[in-house]
Amino acid sequence: MANKTDKPSTALPTAKQVMEKVAQAEAERANEAMRREAAIAAEKKALIDKLQGPSGVSDEQAMERVAVIIQRAVSNGLTEVQVYRFPNTLCTDRGRAINQQERGWETTLTGVPKEIFEFWKRKLQPLGYKLYAQIVEFPDGVPGDVGITLKWG
Repeated sequence: MANKTDKPSTALPTAKQVMEKVAQAEAERANEAMRREAAIAAEKKALIDKLQGPSGVSDEQAMERVAVIIQRAVSNGLTEVQVYRFPNTLCTDRGRAINQQERGWETTLTGVPKEIFEFWKRKLQPLGYKLYAQIVEFPDGVPGDVGITLKWG
């Protein structure tokens, strides 16, 4: 039991000091979240920049990769397989033509997706393979990533 001569503990901060510490901790958490978001945005931009340039993959290398993908799919009883997925920002219209299944959608492709389409046109279409693209995700109801599927059945 405390007597009247006891002083308040100097170890206990004032309510104002506690609130300042809470505000400082919240500000630090917000700054950290902003740093994480900036890092994620920078990584995404770097990936998109990379995908907008040439892949450096030769037709022979691409054909070897496609053969492996098709063989694996066939052994699993599939007649089609998604061969590539990319952000809609690699389309000049952000995937609108693909989403609307408009004729000429392929003209909206850039970078690696355009290379894939051109490779299919040159090498795989003459062998009877079909290729189609579709929006494969709709975050918040808005077209997102695009998937390119190769079909043989």
